[in-house]
Amino acid sequence: MGGLFDLDSKRKEISEIETRLQDPDIWNDMSKYNELNQKYNMLKKDTKEFTELNEKIRDNIELLNLSLEDDSLKIDEIVNDYDSIKEKLEEFETASLLDGEFDKENCYLEIHPGAGGTESCDWANMLLRMYTMFFDKFGLKYEIIDKLPGEEAGIKSVLIYVQGINAYGYLKSEIGVHRLVRISPFNANGKRQTSFAAVNVTPEFPDVSKNIELNEDDLRVDVYRSSGNGGQGVNTTDSAVRITHIPTGIVVTCQNERSQIKNKETAIKVLKNKLYEIELEKRQDSINSLKGTSNIDFGSQIRNYVLEPYTLVKDVRSGFETNNASKVLDGDIYGFINAYLRIKR
Repeated sequence: MGGLFDLDSKRKEISEIETRLQDPDIWNDMSKYNELNQKYNMLKKDTKEFTELNEKIRDNIELLNLSLEDDSLKIDEIVNDYDSIKEKLEEFETASLLDGEFDKENCYLEIHPGAGGTESCDWANMLLRMYTMFFDKFGLKYEIIDKLPGEEAGIKSVLIYVQGINAYGYLKSEIGVHRLVRISPFNANGKRQTSFAAVNVTPEFPDVSKNIELNEDDLRVDVYRSSGNGGQGVNTTDSAVRITHIPTGIVVTCQNERSQIKNKETAIKVLKNKLYEIELEKRQDSINSLKGTSNIDFGSQIRNYVLEPYTLVKDVRSGFETNNASKVLDGDIYGFINAYLRIKR
């Protein structure tokens, strides 16, 4: 059985993972165990949903055929099921488009405000809220590795580690500049304001630790007092870590843990991922599609969010749009992701 969703292949993969999870040696590598267990749960969920959907479609077809012979049978249930069945089928079809080299990997998502001070910092924070709400709705786990607050409001930057099957495949559609038009809450005259923020997403490259070796002499490690979240006591010790890779100038910070050691481990992991990305770019030009644009200003946006004088969110690349801006800002961005993946294919 092939096609959109190969059920036999998925069941075979589930059986193979079950066998690997029962091997006592798997406990010697907890990261590999967690990776396999996460994939196992996702496959079980998908096969269960696909089987239930397939049964529902068959039941509705049977009921529809019976209604052709008996006018007294009501088909309201079929009509009510149509939209949910269509939506779920589109989700399976979209998932089938994720066959890129890194699509199935976890990823790092970064948000940086453009010029505009407080306005842009606030817009970056709105995007952070939008993405975390999407992660919660879509079943993706996430961890805020580093967040730098704005001087008056919002954020100056944020780095998020996102975990889940196809995390990069879905979120790569968000790479680029996002433009907001609204009445400024920070302007006493109530003028309309345009703000920009850039989103960049890179996959967590597999086996990056084996492919990238760091020379301690190339690193400058600074520790400082954390300014972010992390529970009671996080701000009382110099637990935050900033690592500068001197040859490239890449700077990575991490302050989400109380432990300086854990923050350093995470920062090293992110740094290696960034360095590996550079190596890949040297080998093949096509990998540049993993990078976001550096121009965070008018004309470079991939998506417009208009809140005044009307409400409209429109993706420049796919043309997909909706006038329910508040729903989008509450994390309902799957329509944009779906449309982008389809035009790319």
